[in-house]
Amino acid sequence: MSYLLTSEPMDRYRFGLEHEAAFWDQHTNQFADFSNTPFQRFEHLVDQLPEYASDYPQLRIGDAGIKRKRWYIEGYERFSETGELMGCTPKGIEIRTTLQPTIAGAVQELRESFSQLCEVALPAGLLPVLTSFNPIHKTFVPQPPLNGYESKRRNASPEKQTAQIPMMTYGPDLNFSIRGLSTDALIHAGKKLTYYSPAIVPFSFSSPFYDQKLWPGLSVRTHIRTGLRPAAMVFVERSDELISSSPSLTKIARLPAEVGRIEFKACDSCGNFALYGSLLALLKGIVLDQTLPGLALVPDAARHQHSAIHGFRDPNLQEQALVLLAAADRALPEAHERALLTPLWEFAQQRTTPAQAMGDRWRTGMGLVDVLSQGYAPELTPEKQASPMIKARAING
Repeated sequence: MSYLLTSEPMDRYRFGLEHEAAFWDQHTNQFADFSNTPFQRFEHLVDQLPEYASDYPQLRIGDAGIKRKRWYIEGYERFSETGELMGCTPKGIEIRTTLQPTIAGAVQELRESFSQLCEVALPAGLLPVLTSFNPIHKTFVPQPPLNGYESKRRNASPEKQTAQIPMMTYGPDLNFSIRGLSTDALIHAGKKLTYYSPAIVPFSFSSPFYDQKLWPGLSVRTHIRTGLRPAAMVFVERSDELISSSPSLTKIARLPAEVGRIEFKACDSCGNFALYGSLLALLKGIVLDQTLPGLALVPDAARHQHSAIHGFRDPNLQEQALVLLAAADRALPEAHERALLTPLWEFAQQRTTPAQAMGDRWRTGMGLVDVLSQGYAPELTPEKQASPMIKARAING
């Protein structure tokens, strides 16, 4: 059965990106996280960034009002016994794009927003660093302990029950929608991406550090997160369209713009934003493909953990990645989108991932902050790379 429309109207697709930025505090020479950085430190950055009236209503503000801009503070919200928002323990700043008709448009907007964030963060002594798992701490434990209201709220969904995990992880949401897709086709797409996730995620691996040391594998984030948290999620319009699973595959859309959205949540963060374009093209191609048979309601934790350790060094994962790329290449209707797959072909054929380059730098004796900051090198202009703050760090060690 074909789950997709056969016609190709020009406005059929919409793409969006969400990227979580982590920081190194150059004033204290520490990784800036929940243990040492107050909400106000990040809030000062967001306050300096612009708000675009045309972004709404397609971007969700949220009940707490924290998500008012394209940039907002990501963290663990705390409530009183009566349900009043009392604060937010921060982990970093999330950047989100508006919905774009092309992959290139989403990548370009993310690139521009990241540049704007750097312009306010660097003078404040906060250096963006690429990681997908907290490289210093092993766990996050809310302090003070959860009260009665918070404990009850935590049990409201499978995702809230594991809400402490995202405080340790940094990763993107790669989202797109296909106009006219039925609910059945939408859920089918989510199951398909969930099944093939273990062979998709190595293209992005960027969390080879754990407890301030080089981890034996390639993605601590994938090893700990996926299985307990979703690999893919789809947004439906009505409650009767939800299907029960833990973690969730379906979610009620909170805005009309979210209805029909397919969101892939299992990748690590990418420091070269062009790689997000490649991954969006791969995801779109997999969904459009009509030959791949695999479907899964929930992510297979064991397969993801194996992938997190071995990546494409495992011949079976390498073979499956090449099959996915070939299927996407056949299914993508535009030559420029097929061309976006080129870096992914190279990763799979060479049996490598971005995390291996990070590990290689570490083994040369490079310090952790330098390894992590190098992850963003393709996105920083020469002026930003040579900023006085970065020069001072280099001079002072």
